[in-house]
Amino acid sequence: MKPLTTLELLYTLVGFDTTSRQSNLQLINYVRNYLEDYGVKSTLIYNDEGDRANLYATIGPHDVGGVLLSGHTDVVPVTGQAWDSDPYQITDRDGILYGRGSSDMKGFIAATLAAVPTMVDQHLQTPLHLAFSYDEEIGCVGAKDMVEKLKLLEVKPKLGVIGEPTLMQSIVGHKGKRTFRVEFTGFSCHSAYLDDGVNAIEHAAKLILFIQQMNQKLVDRGQTDSGYSVDHSTFQTGVISGGTVINIVPRSCEFVFEIRHLPQHDVEAMLKEITDYAVQEVLPAMRAINEECDIIFTTLSAYPGMHTHTESECVELVTSLTNHACTGEKVSFGTEGGLFQEHLDMNCVVCGPGSIEQAHKPNEFIHQAQLMECDGFLQRLVQSCRTAG
Repeated sequence: MKPLTTLELLYTLVGFDTTSRQSNLQLINYVRNYLEDYGVKSTLIYNDEGDRANLYATIGPHDVGGVLLSGHTDVVPVTGQAWDSDPYQITDRDGILYGRGSSDMKGFIAATLAAVPTMVDQHLQTPLHLAFSYDEEIGCVGAKDMVEKLKLLEVKPKLGVIGEPTLMQSIVGHKGKRTFRVEFTGFSCHSAYLDDGVNAIEHAAKLILFIQQMNQKLVDRGQTDSGYSVDHSTFQTGVISGGTVINIVPRSCEFVFEIRHLPQHDVEAMLKEITDYAVQEVLPAMRAINEECDIIFTTLSAYPGMHTHTESECVELVTSLTNHACTGEKVSFGTEGGLFQEHLDMNCVVCGPGSIEQAHKPNEFIHQAQLMECDGFLQRLVQSCRTAG
């Protein structure tokens, strides 16, 4: 059987519409069958509904920690984006490959799969583990299920390479993220007599302003990290709805906000500042008019940050195989690396082909040269696992 190239595999993978919140099973079953063709058994870890799955496979011995290669199979929607070509079909324009997920992050998965025949042939002394997840884009949902299974392994992966697009640079840290919905219940009345009511939108606006002001408060306190381009934890409200018509004081309002927090800082303390303001300052003013008023916080998603020391074994390994020196760079976007690090005590580096600048945009692309660079990295990784003890 003639091995498939990274480019051939990328064409196939992009052809599967794996937009988050819908099934990825067509892609996962393709990968599972592909691995079986090379005698590699894999485990599928399904979600509760059974319509999405993570895939985990080990090539090499099972009694040694080894290196985990992590990639998410889902992509963000193309709805409302103006594409110049079919987003679910690779379009090659002079070595620039356009397609949804080409950079984020089916390019890395394609390169990993293309290296499987070599992994199998080399009779590895140190194993390589493939970990492909679902619904990463909406809060690392699939990886949370995966780590629960991996925690049960007698011997767990020791190091992790998270193949998010970094132009093959080694990234040693990223922020964590919490997302919350806040529901305000006020009291309706005719807007001509607004003193009889409790305007849920206006009280929600007070909390939204307080959340926005948290950004500057952290800077003023010196809670920063110069390794990030945005050097502090950030707070922003991204969705809001409320009210019915203009002449009714609105009874309800809800909004969604996020905290992207530095991994070394206490996100619980930050959140407490926000909830304390809501409960101690905003809510009493509402209930002074009507006791049935309320403010309810609901956590929608959460994943931890990642922080890997530049002197770690993982950083040393990856930089030696990419020929890119580690600059200690960190990124504000999240990855599954934080979950693997927190739950499996696994040092991770984020390193993959393509640029995050192309992620989530119309006409997403990856340069073929980036895929070739990733191919070289993986071939060198295989060789190091063949000879390593």
